[in-house]
Amino acid sequence: MSLADQPPAAVLVFQTLLAYGPLTRAEIGRRTGLSGGAVTKAATPLLAEGWITELGRPTGERANGRPPTLIAVHAERARFVGVKVTGDELIGVVTDLTAQPLASQRAALDSRDVGTVVLAIARLIARLRTAAGAAEDGAIHSIGVTLSGDVDGQTGIVHFSPFLNWRRVPLAQLVETATGIPTVIENDVRALTVAEQWFGAGVGLSSFALVTVGAGIGCGLSISGRVVSGAHGVSGEVGHLPVGGTDRTCTCGNTGCVETVASTHAITEQARHATGNPALTMEEAVRLAHANDAAVRAVFSRAGHVMGLAMASVANLIGPERIIISGEGVASYDLFADQLRQTFADHAFGAAADCDIEVRPLPFEEWARGGAAVAAQRVFAPSK
Repeated sequence: MSLADQPPAAVLVFQTLLAYGPLTRAEIGRRTGLSGGAVTKAATPLLAEGWITELGRPTGERANGRPPTLIAVHAERARFVGVKVTGDELIGVVTDLTAQPLASQRAALDSRDVGTVVLAIARLIARLRTAAGAAEDGAIHSIGVTLSGDVDGQTGIVHFSPFLNWRRVPLAQLVETATGIPTVIENDVRALTVAEQWFGAGVGLSSFALVTVGAGIGCGLSISGRVVSGAHGVSGEVGHLPVGGTDRTCTCGNTGCVETVASTHAITEQARHATGNPALTMEEAVRLAHANDAAVRAVFSRAGHVMGLAMASVANLIGPERIIISGEGVASYDLFADQLRQTFADHAFGAAADCDIEVRPLPFEEWARGGAAVAAQRVFAPSK
């Protein structure tokens, strides 16, 4: 029996151990609300099939009567590959069942052609399997591929990825055919949100939002322990909230989106206009802002204002305990942090203003790890 075929109580026990383990049976009962007998009944098939394992008595526990035994997820029970696709690079990791990295690799992309990218993914996975000592057949349970854009994890189709210029690409099927390994795909920000929910800044929270700042502005939402995917694979697109005040055209074709002001590409373009230097880079814009160039600092301040509006909208809509800010754009966060927090405070409604805001720089390997986490999650929490 696969883990997905286990009764709901068994899956609940497994998920609890994944998030908080190792735990004793009594601790599992307290966290799940299950009785002691129900915990034992749920754990028995998981132990028999190797999904969980007994570690022994906790350190310092006295053996009065039947000693308590720690139970943990059997991390070696399955391995997963996560791949993050960018416009010019693939980042891949192999993880165990708890999404702990075992090996990582990167590969440059010479072309964004679908066939070329799928072949590059297959080659990267072959290298990862070798690096992790998993070259034998069946060693990798499944693959999770993540990328930006309108990605439907249920159907395995990339409806639209602006940075790759892909439309209606059946990516999951193509990668599975190329590798011979079951494959799921997901929007990269939602995948990173799954990773943060499992082992990052979202652990133990009833709800949180992850906002990523980079070439685009993304947002993943975790509500009541579940990452929201949306009915059609679209959710949390704060980068495309209309904020007005600009006639700049977004990658989606509309004007006035958050991304047209606050993405790294948008900031660079606005800084070029402000300085009259068409060759200005983002790094040079950051240096000018730190040197108190008023025109460039105004560009970052405007970005902070727009991001503050977007986050206030998220806080007002779902009331998260925490908003996590990540992405490559956080390298310049200090330049727009004050304006962001001020705008957030001005526009968050009531107690929503108490939402904790945490800045969390994460390398792309963590994004790839999110892909592996999504693949692993499908084992014990399959999508309906």
